[in-house]
Amino acid sequence: MSAFREPLNKPVIIFGCGNILIGDDGFGPAVVAHLLENRVLPADVAAIDVGTSIRDLLFDMVLISERPRLIFIVDSVFNSGHPSGAIFELDVDEIPCAKVSDFSPHQFPSLNLLSELRDGAGVLVRVLAVQAGKMPEQVGEGLSAPVMAAVPKACEWLLGQIEEGR
Repeated sequence: MSAFREPLNKPVIIFGCGNILIGDDGFGPAVVAHLLENRVLPADVAAIDVGTSIRDLLFDMVLISERPRLIFIVDSVFNSGHPSGAIFELDVDEIPCAKVSDFSPHQFPSLNLLSELRDGAGVLVRVLAVQAGKMPEQVGEGLSAPVMAAVPKACEWLLGQIEEGR
């Protein structure tokens, strides 16, 4: 955890989740990369590309004494009923069942850890999702055009929500 210790001490953390080798599942890391390359984040905000390692970080957060006040989880979902590239907020309790039980490399953060942070530790947990296109048949980098177009929109949404919360 030492590489992430300083960012985990920030009051607001954006976690970009997903596997960049599985097409649109790389949305979360793409959003974090876009934020870090194109925007200046407020001093109290950290944006971290956690790939598929979010579970370990959330577990560490449950155990540390000083937690952030707000966590954004940015990830992709399949089969939400939204058109490809649509971004929308999900309540932790509304995460699709297919994503909850997804133990493949593009797994969604553990719901029990998110719930523990939200309900037991008083951390506000917000989930920003994009409707991914179809699952690629082969491993390969690159977002579909609709999901790529959603990246800057997601960044604007995140920054707007952070500003509103001040």
